[in-house]
Amino acid sequence: MTSEPKKNKQLFFLVALPRSGNTLFASVMNQNPAIAATPNSITLEIMKDLFLLKDTDVFQNYPDHRSLDNVLDSVFDTYYKDWPHKIIIDRGPVMTPGNFALMQKHFKRPFKCIVLLRDLMDVLASYMQWYTENPDAFPNRYDLKNDEEKLSQIMNRDGAIAKDLEAIKNAFNYPDICHFVKYDNLVKQPKEEFKKIYQFMGLPYFEHRFKDLDQVKVNGLSYDDRIVGSNMHKLFDGPIRKVYNPYIEKIPERIRQKYGHIRF
Repeated sequence: MTSEPKKNKQLFFLVALPRSGNTLFASVMNQNPAIAATPNSITLEIMKDLFLLKDTDVFQNYPDHRSLDNVLDSVFDTYYKDWPHKIIIDRGPVMTPGNFALMQKHFKRPFKCIVLLRDLMDVLASYMQWYTENPDAFPNRYDLKNDEEKLSQIMNRDGAIAKDLEAIKNAFNYPDICHFVKYDNLVKQPKEEFKKIYQFMGLPYFEHRFKDLDQVKVNGLSYDDRIVGSNMHKLFDGPIRKVYNPYIEKIPERIRQKYGHIRF
C-alpha cells in the first residue's frame, strides 16, 4: 500500500540570479534542522513538462484534464514527501509570469517567496572571476574568444541568468508575497537580515553561525560542480563579509553599456 503525499510541510521559494548569495543563504538556513533550503530545484521543470503534455497528440486524442491536473497539483508534495524537514525553501524561478500562473492554478495554497537582489554588474564580475580562476568552468568549454563573448553567452536567452532575471522583475509586482533582500545587506549585516527573513516566513528565529560556513548538503547530497565547473558553489572561509572584486573594473564596455542599467 503506497502512502499519500502529505501537505504538512511548509513550502517557501527562493528567487535570485546566480552568484547572488544563493549558496550562502542555503548554508546558513540549513543549520536549522527543521529547514531544507534546496540547491537548484527541478520541481518547476517537472511541473512545466507535465503541463506541456497537454499539447501532445496522445493527450489531445484522450484529453483527460482532470487526471493530469491531479498530478500537477501534487508535484511539490510528492517530490518532498520523504524529506524529513518540516520546512522547504525551493530554489527556482517561480515568479516568471508563466511559472507563477502554473503555481496559482496547481499549487492550491498561498506561498511566499524570498528574493535575493544583486546588481547585475556585480554578478557578471563574479562570473568573470570564477571562470578566469577555474579553467573547467562552463564558459571556457565553448569556442568563445574573450570576456565579451563569454558574458554574452551567459546573458543570452538560453543562458544562466535570463529566467531568474525575468522572475525577479515580475516579483516586484507581488510585494505582498515577496520579501526582497539586497546581497550587500546580507553580507554586511547577516544576523539582522536573517531575522527579517524569519519574520517574513512567520517562524521563530534560529541562532545561526555566520562564519566558516559548511558547503551545502541536503539529504546527504551536495553540488557536483564537475557539471558546471570547479568551485562554482565554493564558500569562503571566515566570517560572512563584503569582499571587493577587482573584476568589476574589467567588465567589457559593450557589456556594461548593454546591461549596466539593470540594478536592484
